[in-house]
Amino acid sequence: MPNKRLLNLLMAAALLLTLGAAVTLLPFSSNNIKSDLGYNSLCPFAPWSTLTLLVGAGLVWIIRAYVKTQNVKTQKR
Repeated sequence: MPNKRLLNLLMAAALLLTLGAAVTLLPFSSNNIKSDLGYNSLCPFAPWSTLTLLVGAGLVWIIRAYVKTQNVKTQKR
């Protein structure tokens, strides 16, 4: 897989994880289980699921930055 394609894939993964983190906090009246935040959210495990998704997005972003630096090093050779 070319590095540009890998970088784009990692960017998409980071964005999807961040979007998923935001969606877990949305109010959802059909859910009868209250989250730890005290309201009926789309995900009853909020804010813990939100934090997990944000940590995952951060890890993907760090991996993307590492791949990007490796790409620069190989181009200089």
